[in-house]
Amino acid sequence: MAIWSKLFTLGRAGANEAATAVVDRNALRILDQEIRDADKAQGKARDDLAGLVARRRILETEVESYRAQAAKYESSARMAMDKGDMDLARQVAQRVADLEQDIAMKAPQIEDMRAAEDQIHKAVAATDRKIEQLRREVEVVKVNESVQKAQSTVAAAGAGSSLGSAAESLARIRERQAIRGEKIRAAGELEDRRTGADLDEKLRLAGITPGHSSADDVLARLSPPKPTLQIEQRDDTSRDA
Repeated sequence: MAIWSKLFTLGRAGANEAATAVVDRNALRILDQEIRDADKAQGKARDDLAGLVARRRILETEVESYRAQAAKYESSARMAMDKGDMDLARQVAQRVADLEQDIAMKAPQIEDMRAAEDQIHKAVAATDRKIEQLRREVEVVKVNESVQKAQSTVAAAGAGSSLGSAAESLARIRERQAIRGEKIRAAGELEDRRTGADLDEKLRLAGITPGHSSADDVLARLSPPKPTLQIEQRDDTSRDA
């Protein structure tokens, strides 16, 4: 029996751990639902408060009506007494007494209802503040949860995650592009050397390539030739004469 009891205890422990894990995974969803439940309860509390205020106002109206009637009947009783009609005066006085009893019974109820209204109003306002504060804290927790998940993904990039594989693929592509570019440049240099294009380019830059001409060459070619200076030679015979 002891073994079965331990196995049963182990099963309950495992179920508790599993339930705890489920709650932890869905903590934010549960918290959102709890806030919605609190909002719903607050709505009912406001409705109840509104009903209490309405009943208190109705009761106040009744008491005011009783006081007005009592004042009117007091005046009527005085008039009956002045006329000497004591029976009528007594009947009116009894009506005033009944109204005063109603006022005496309902006036304290009004005060109690006012006190209850104040307490409920304060409680509702305090709960509203707590719910609003909790809602802001939940938003902060949600943002932190998203940031930490992103950080965990980046931190695991070197451990074979999809992000790490993408980074490695990008590095390999860049390496292949660099090698391909060097091959293209090397092939171009070899082709220039084979055809002599690099030597022609050097001659062209030096200005000794056949067919190369500059602006000075063109102007020299277009300018008219300069006249040559001729020196007159005298005949020796004429010089002797």
